[in-house]
Amino acid sequence: MPDIIDKKPAQYAGEVGRFAKNLAHPNVGLFNHLRGISVVHGNVQDLSPKVRSYVEANIELCQPDNIHICDGSDNENKQLLNLLQQQGTIVPLPKYKNCWLARTNPADTARVESKTFICTERRADTIPTTKDGIKGTLGNWMSPRDMDAAVQDRFNGCMKGRTMYVIPYSMGPVGSPLSKIGIELTDSAYVVSSMRVMTRMGKPVLDKLAQSDEFVKCLHSVGTPANGTVEMASWPCDPERTIILHKPQNNEIVSYGSGYGGNSLLGKKCFALRIGSTIAKREGWLAEHMLILGITNPKGEKRYIAAAFPSACGKTNLAMLNPTLPGYQIECVGDDIAWMRFDDKGQLRAINPENGFFGVAPGTSYSSNPNAMKTIFENTIFTNVASTSDGGVFWEGMEDEVDFSQIKITDWLGKPWVKGESKTPAAHPNSRFCSPAEQCPIIDPAWEAPEGVPISAILFGGRRPAGVPLIYEARDWQHGVFVGSTMRSEATAAAEHKGKVIMHDPFAMRPFFGYNFGHYLDHWLSMKNRSTNLPKIFHVNWFRKDVDGKFIWPGFGENSRVLDWVLRRIENEDCATETAIGLIPKDDALNMQGLKEEINMKELFHLPKDFWMEECFAIEKYFKEQIGMDLPQAIDEELKGLKKRVNNM
Repeated sequence: MPDIIDKKPAQYAGEVGRFAKNLAHPNVGLFNHLRGISVVHGNVQDLSPKVRSYVEANIELCQPDNIHICDGSDNENKQLLNLLQQQGTIVPLPKYKNCWLARTNPADTARVESKTFICTERRADTIPTTKDGIKGTLGNWMSPRDMDAAVQDRFNGCMKGRTMYVIPYSMGPVGSPLSKIGIELTDSAYVVSSMRVMTRMGKPVLDKLAQSDEFVKCLHSVGTPANGTVEMASWPCDPERTIILHKPQNNEIVSYGSGYGGNSLLGKKCFALRIGSTIAKREGWLAEHMLILGITNPKGEKRYIAAAFPSACGKTNLAMLNPTLPGYQIECVGDDIAWMRFDDKGQLRAINPENGFFGVAPGTSYSSNPNAMKTIFENTIFTNVASTSDGGVFWEGMEDEVDFSQIKITDWLGKPWVKGESKTPAAHPNSRFCSPAEQCPIIDPAWEAPEGVPISAILFGGRRPAGVPLIYEARDWQHGVFVGSTMRSEATAAAEHKGKVIMHDPFAMRPFFGYNFGHYLDHWLSMKNRSTNLPKIFHVNWFRKDVDGKFIWPGFGENSRVLDWVLRRIENEDCATETAIGLIPKDDALNMQGLKEEINMKELFHLPKDFWMEECFAIEKYFKEQIGMDLPQAIDEELKGLKKRVNNM
């Protein structure tokens, strides 16, 4: 069937009728449904039998008017962007090349963790069993029966009058042994254009599926409110009934009611982490919420590091670091997700399964992250940032880059915003840029290497204003897994939490576990049986504050000084000293060459006994209440060891 995207709807009937008559293959699953549905783009015969069957079942459920099989081409993307502009979903940003701004419904601005579920037969396979009266925080469980009921209640006829887009996409380079394929069905052209940035999407993936036919099933709809009204026609959603469901046994994701980011771009957290982690457990690898960077020292020696921080805690800034330490070079492999597998020589190798950056905009500036700023002003979809009268964008952090006497600002809600006068932020705190990774000026030459890059160190970290030093090293792999399990951080705007409460966020994965966290810890611990060449593990904290509430460490490019120490420790240089919590740099071990401001290093690395006794108490309470009998013995032993050492401080 020819590509008929440019034809008017009235012209589709003849094409579809002729196409249906030519469907002689016995496995063509869409045959029975084409009579009343227009295939407005693509060739149904490109779909493998298994994909056809999946599409057919959801045509019957969702009842769309049209089917659009995405090919990922430039022409297709232009058509979709034009459609979105006509709908009022996006507006062009003429200051930049092919950049667009979307403003969402104010009720649809963040991940909805409270409405996100893992669906298994046994509750204990999803989340640890907690004591009566204690709410589990390590995921939400739903039975498959309840999942089926929720899907029927929401999806039945939800795409009437709409187009169902069929998005074939690869997480990771197409054909890499570390990559996986997904098929997302959605009624949102915004999702299609965003998925084109964030994944390898289109015809090459369909060609690959013709060989393997294995894919993760992803069904998404922005929803149709039960009362039949839509508050914001340019951004349809159904926030009252939003739900995100995952069924690991079937490698299946279902998302309803939200068009925002991680709720609708199902390759992101849903596939890359929740379903990805369950596949990784079955197959013996790791799917993690981690950046990947390459760092080369002045001698020309290069290492790769993975790092796990909660959302909005500096992953993108570190992944695109502009080092201030002379002679160092940082290159970016990825800023959010790492899929890691040991090769046949016992080397842990990682790929970035994504194809773009879905970064938090506020706080990103030429001073904090110049490489990000050089990446995002071309071929980018901005969501919920402010706009400027000269056709550009603005958010908190860009104050030094805008002449407010000449430029007027319109906030993310479409209202005038005046610096110093407006009481609300110009950009939503969780506003985003969606940009192709290949545009990053420091993208690593091996970022798409099918075999992945070799990982020498893993960093854990979060926002800890008190007590936690700038960096410490785990004694061994088991201790490192314990360090990851005890991560705590101030809550951020990436989810619906309020205030700056210190939350437990183990492995920066708390919202993203696809299975029981106790079993996840067992899986991590088992990695020591797979190799004698395990990466070293560290914990970092760029966010410690002094008594006046000011950050002690300048951060950003100066973090290269911490990475320098990490590289030296990888080589087992004698530049560390033992403490109760792990190994910290010896006095004067951090390279402070050229740092102009005075740093209170004593305060930066001070380990207050009372703080760490409280930390041990909080960790023990968390383990007992949230993991209970599922806590691995090895992790319990590490906690007992920490308590003993802290008591002896």
